[in-house]
Amino acid sequence: MNRRDFLKKTAIVAAGATITAPVSAMLSNAEASGLTEMDADTQTYAQLDKKVKVLLINGSPRRDGNTFCALQEIETQLQKHGVETEIFQIGAKAVRSCINCGACHRDRLGKCVFDDDICNTVIQKMSQSDALIVGSPVYYGQPNGGVLSLMQRVFFSAGHYVQNKPAAAVAVCRRGGATSAFQSMNMMFQMMNMPVVTSQYWNIVYGMNKGQAKLDTEGMQTMRTLANNMAWLLEKLHTGTYTLPEREKE
Repeated sequence: MNRRDFLKKTAIVAAGATITAPVSAMLSNAEASGLTEMDADTQTYAQLDKKVKVLLINGSPRRDGNTFCALQEIETQLQKHGVETEIFQIGAKAVRSCINCGACHRDRLGKCVFDDDICNTVIQKMSQSDALIVGSPVYYGQPNGGVLSLMQRVFFSAGHYVQNKPAAAVAVCRRGGATSAFQSMNMMFQMMNMPVVTSQYWNIVYGMNKGQAKLDTEGMQTMRTLANNMAWLLEKLHTGTYTLPEREKE
């Protein structure tokens, strides 16, 4: 099997039959751009026509708490690879839950019908991003209810903006419950055909008081490894040669 066939068979992507998301529209083909296979292997983000962007959502109401520390560690490492980043704060204001009214689908809005909180702002940012990382503190073994409500509405009303895009979850806790919270967030990604980016361990950071997360040496290393893996996958997606898989129509 030659290298080109190998890339086609092993590319880690998930796609819908009709996708309008930037990550599928922007994926560059090495041959179309005039790159040789060797050029594609050594291509850097600085050489790409357009930088890729990762949206990081801080699911904590605390702007500069331990969840922010974890996401900031990821952001710093991503920027070393030349990846554009944005940390979006969920904030302390109320976030609506999805009421399953179906108006977003019935009227083909491409957004949530309720426009009185941050949901549609996040949808707009997601439409312009190529990957997603969601961080949340652990409340009773679960992610913050606000960030769960937010992601459920984003995915339900504007799922075409997230399909194919690499994603990762980060859970931050004092002591226990992080693995169940981590699993809860990953379940959303897996239902949306989003390649889940891994690290050297589960994406968990420990800390209680403000700034303690920075003292979790292994946790911070896990965040940097996650960032390295995210940057690697994005580079492969933007310089590799492969075709998107076909999907059965629902």
